[in-house]
Amino acid sequence: MGDFPHLLFYGPSGAGKKTRIMCLLREVYGPGIEKLRIEKHNFVTPSKKKLEIATLSSNYHIEVTPSDAGLHDRVVVQELIKTVAQSQQLESKTQKRFKVIVLTEVDRLTKDAQHALRRTMEKYMATCRLILYCNSSSKVIPAIQSRCLAVRVAAPSVDDITKILTTVTKKEGLSLSPELAKRIAMKSKRNLRRALLMCETCRVQQSSLSADQPIMEPDWELYLRETANMIVSEQSPRRLLDIRHRIYELLTKCIPTDAIMRGLYKELVHNCDGALKTELSQLAADYEHKSHLGQKQIYHLEAFVAKFMMIYKQFIEEGLDEMMF
Repeated sequence: MGDFPHLLFYGPSGAGKKTRIMCLLREVYGPGIEKLRIEKHNFVTPSKKKLEIATLSSNYHIEVTPSDAGLHDRVVVQELIKTVAQSQQLESKTQKRFKVIVLTEVDRLTKDAQHALRRTMEKYMATCRLILYCNSSSKVIPAIQSRCLAVRVAAPSVDDITKILTTVTKKEGLSLSPELAKRIAMKSKRNLRRALLMCETCRVQQSSLSADQPIMEPDWELYLRETANMIVSEQSPRRLLDIRHRIYELLTKCIPTDAIMRGLYKELVHNCDGALKTELSQLAADYEHKSHLGQKQIYHLEAFVAKFMMIYKQFIEEGLDEMMF
C-alpha cells in the first residue's frame, strides 16, 4: 500500500473513526506510528495575537484540532500544513514521499478556515496527505468534500457492541454476563466509547459484573436533566439566574456547548406539545448556529433558555385560559 488520496471520515461519536484512521496509518507506516509525543506549536494571527496549540504527533503524522483556536483557526490550518509539508521524515526505511496530517472536528471549523484548507490541500498535495474526520459532513463545504475520498463510519449495532464488550472483558480476565452486556449496549445509544466507559464504571462498582447490576449514567447528563426540570417547573428571572450558574458549572467541567444544547433540547421536548415542539426545534437550531459564530457560549445558551421560558410560560397561560372558559 503506497499511496492514498485525502480522506474524510464522518459518522456519529463513538463509531470508530479514529480507530480506523490509526489502523490505516499503521498499515502504511508500521508500528512506529504508535510512538506518539505531545508538541506545542505557536502561531501569530494577522492582528499579532499569539496562539499556542497542542498537537499529537509521530515521525510520520501529526494530529491537531484547529477549532481549539476559535475564530483564528484559519491561521492554524495554513501555517501548520505549510510547516509539516516542508519538513522531512526522520526514518528513511519506512519513509513515504508524503506525511499525514490528521485534522479533527473539521465540521467545527469556520468557513474562512475551510476555504483556506481547500486551497492549502491543493498546494501541498505532493508532500502531505490530509485525513479529516467529523461527526457530520453537512457542515463541511462541498469544495473540501469533492477533494477527499469520503468514508462513512456507521454507528455499531447493539449486537456488535455486545460482542466487543464480551471480548474486551474476556481479555481483561473478567466475566461479563450476556444480559448486562446487552443492557449496557442499549444504554450506550450505539456509542462504543460510551459503552466501554459504562462497562468500566460497572467494574469499579462491583467486580462480579452480575446481570442485575445497575448501570450508572454520566453525572453531567443527570445534572442536565435536573436543569431541564428546573426550567419547566418555574419561569422567572431568579430561576434563569440559577440556570445560568448551572450552565457555567457544565462549561467549566469541559462539557461541549453542543452537548449541553442537545441535552436540554431532548429533555425539554418531552414537556412540549404540538406547535411548541416545532418552535423549540427552531429555537435550538437557531441558537446552536449562533453559538458557532461567537466565542462566549454562555450568552447563546442562556438566550436559548430565556426564550424557551418565555414561550413555555405563554403556552401554560394560554392553556389555563382555555380551561377557565
